[in-house]
Amino acid sequence: MHDIIIRNAVVVDGTGTEARKADIAIKADVISAVGTVEGTAAREIDAEGMIVTPGFIDIHAHYDGQATWDGELAPSSWHGVTTVVMGNCGVGFAPVRPDRHDWLVNLMEGVEDIPGTALHEGLSWNWESFPEYMDALDRVPRSIDVAAQVPHGALRAYVMDDRGATNEHATSEDIAQMKKIVLDSLNAGAVGFSTSRTMLHLSADGVPVPGTFANEDELLGIGEALGEAGHGVFEISSDLTPADTELDWMARLSKTNKAPVVYSLAQFHSDPEIWRDMVAATERANEGGARVYAGVGNRCTGVLLSWDGNLNPFSSCPSFKALGAISREELHAKLRDPAFKAKLISEAPEFEEQFDENDNLISRREIFEGVTFNYKNMFSMEGEAGIEYEPSAEMSIAAIAEKEGKNPREVIYDYLSSDGGHATLFYPIANYAYGNYDHVLDMFDSSAVVSSLSDGGAHVGLICDASQPTFMLTHWVRDRKRGKRMSLERAVQLQTSVTADVYGFKDRGSIEVGKRADLNIIDLEKLYIGRPEIHYDLPTNAKRFLQKPEGYVATFVAGQIIRENGEDTGARPGRLIRASAVH
Repeated sequence: MHDIIIRNAVVVDGTGTEARKADIAIKADVISAVGTVEGTAAREIDAEGMIVTPGFIDIHAHYDGQATWDGELAPSSWHGVTTVVMGNCGVGFAPVRPDRHDWLVNLMEGVEDIPGTALHEGLSWNWESFPEYMDALDRVPRSIDVAAQVPHGALRAYVMDDRGATNEHATSEDIAQMKKIVLDSLNAGAVGFSTSRTMLHLSADGVPVPGTFANEDELLGIGEALGEAGHGVFEISSDLTPADTELDWMARLSKTNKAPVVYSLAQFHSDPEIWRDMVAATERANEGGARVYAGVGNRCTGVLLSWDGNLNPFSSCPSFKALGAISREELHAKLRDPAFKAKLISEAPEFEEQFDENDNLISRREIFEGVTFNYKNMFSMEGEAGIEYEPSAEMSIAAIAEKEGKNPREVIYDYLSSDGGHATLFYPIANYAYGNYDHVLDMFDSSAVVSSLSDGGAHVGLICDASQPTFMLTHWVRDRKRGKRMSLERAVQLQTSVTADVYGFKDRGSIEVGKRADLNIIDLEKLYIGRPEIHYDLPTNAKRFLQKPEGYVATFVAGQIIRENGEDTGARPGRLIRASAVH
């Protein structure tokens, strides 16, 4: 009757209901029974002492390039993710004219910190339209499912050429053409449309993403495609400036087109309580008939500082910049030179200023200044139980320097040079204004907040937030000592049925008969996130941070085990999700 039976599991079914002991049977690619399952199967797995969850659904990833050449989609597939939504933040690789290939790579490299050399080498560009891009995705054997959104930046450049690329206002004819392309893409299976309205998103040349300054006529006009298609999410990465105006058009777009809108939200040091007003306003909009959601990361958004990565507290010093693109062996040899160490520690940094089209100073500079001088917000990651993403004040460089009676910059230099020169410091930027995460739990108490912002595949030289699904279970459910925790049932629900519902993925997200057999068997007691480590495994040997977890006994996609005991099985049952097939 069944192909696989998982026996004696603690089933956390994704709906938020209390975990229960049960068996789970799989037939072909779906769940065929849940409860006490009689009989035998071709394979039986004893999950005594384990939890079984639905596969995690990550709605904010950037594998738009990687998914065209890589069937494994690490690191997300390592962390129990079985479905990813790509094409967020208004950047992607279709639609595209042949003379815009390099321009789109430059845009993605700047916004999402994905090495341009890897993209140039890996992308085949055997598409022009967005439906052709989806066809190319469909041809790649893959371990997990992917879903694609139409990116505003590529769309604007395709329709408006240089006018779109340089953020000129769209005419009514431009808007009509963009709407048609989005509608055609949605009808071909795209799951949404995305745009960026934040000044943090700049191309490698320092130019804001096309669409950053789009007016309401353009945004609402494109949004009509969602209503006409009958499906699709409008995703926005936004500074929410001014907040009331931005939320107003989002709510109107959602209500008019019966479409979900997801915008990014975090707690910032500059105004650490404003998020409460944003969530409350979003709840009011939804009470009025809209479906607007704040996409929130489940840990602080920050950057990893290291000699091997893309940023460290000495990156802006002339002597470090003068090293250029030397090999990592030459770099580490230079860093071991006492004379170079003394010079770098004493050297004043030089910050480059970037301006937008209106000669306004772009705010990225404050980040570079922070990671150079803000020693109270710069932390060791070595906690008692391993890697620490909720560090205490005593773990800051400022506290360590005071305790040891040293110059903070000497402490930084010595720390980064430990572990063979591969140690990593953590610099929180958002969601950590008071040095703890209590507000994150408060955020997730709202029905207007969804789990998001893992950025899988992006910022590869600065972060590895694709490990967030594992962090949700380890830190929030099991390990947190400095404040309140989250229930196991809620932590799983936020990453499965909630995210599935936002994107209309009705065939997955919970453990129920007839649902797709995307599952995780997890040894919760042994679940662990490894250190961030630089790997040189992208095309052209470009680098990226990866974190390997432990404790995932097996991950199933469509009834096949794609990872078992931390190893890729070689199974490739994943596919491109076409929206019409899951709504």
